Amino acid sequence: MTIKVGIIGCGSIAKFRHAPEYNRNKNAEIAAFYDPNRERAEALASIYGAKVVDDYMDIITDPEIDAISDCSTNEMHHIISTLGLKNNKSVLCEKPMATSVENAMKIIEAKQSSKGKFLLDHNQRLTVAHRKAKAILESGELGQVISFRTTFGHKGPEYWGADKTKNNWFFNKNRSMLGVAGDLGIHKVDLLRFLLNQEMVEVTAMEGALNKKDEKGNPISVSDNMACILKTNKGIFGSAIFSWTFYGGEDNSTMLYCEKGTMRIYDDSDHQIIINKFGEEIIKYQTEKMQTNDNQTSTGIIDEFIDVIMNNKEPLITEVDGIKSLMIIESAIKSAKTGQTIMIEE
Repeated sequence: MTIKVGIIGCGSIAKFRHAPEYNRNKNAEIAAFYDPNRERAEALASIYGAKVVDDYMDIITDPEIDAISDCSTNEMHHIISTLGLKNNKSVLCEKPMATSVENAMKIIEAKQSSKGKFLLDHNQRLTVAHRKAKAILESGELGQVISFRTTFGHKGPEYWGADKTKNNWFFNKNRSMLGVAGDLGIHKVDLLRFLLNQEMVEVTAMEGALNKKDEKGNPISVSDNMACILKTNKGIFGSAIFSWTFYGGEDNSTMLYCEKGTMRIYDDSDHQIIINKFGEEIIKYQTEKMQTNDNQTSTGIIDEFIDVIMNNKEPLITEVDGIKSLMIIESAIKSAKTGQTIMIEE
């Protein structure tokens, strides 16, 4: 059985992750590409042998195509993913699921009556180190988590995205909407939910355009940095920092402070998990290098998507996970704008 896929949006996320990972999956075949910039679609089609279409609806309505990767810009996710589901395609949607909870609900409504599957690309759940960390936590080896800190930062999307200029859609409020919080922060709040198996119920946040400038030299219209204090439904709390201005190396680390020791995840280049039990016993695990913009390795999300379709499985990251993470980010932005602590619906 071969799953035929159409990729909508041919920027860097499609170029470096979706397309090559589909190509490596023996059960997937890329059937078509679409991008508003046809040259980008043609560039990928020349590598993978698929056709190029002039309208994304040609992919969504094509009866020969089983699934789509929605790699469009943020403000288009709820439109393209909803249309895909309404046409009974399985949909892999890039994060964030939408630019607002209201728009994300349109995807959820479409999913309820669709024959297709829906998977959200919160791929940090799939890394070997994060899965190993979750297993250690569930074993009780470290007792209960007491508090946490997590960080995700890099040089910014102008160094990674297809448009390597200051005139970048990530910096445009009408298209990105959520800034660094929707680009990087949404990964880490989903990861916290995954690792802790708890829901975030309270957030206090600050954000700002601290350094990035647009093509006219003005501060960008979305935030390039955000710092949050998050509290869970079980009463633990910790910090989360998201940044587009880490001009040294990328930081994608998480620290968990537990009853019987601490766990550092992706905080050491040689050992992806380091456990310290009361300063007396150090346990180090080597899993795999963290995927970064400069270190493109398989995310596992494409293999998961194809497996879900072929075996009619429940996805590891669902539309419910997507909307819960979006609620946290939306609440954090509200907190930053109002200067108040915001309660998050469970």
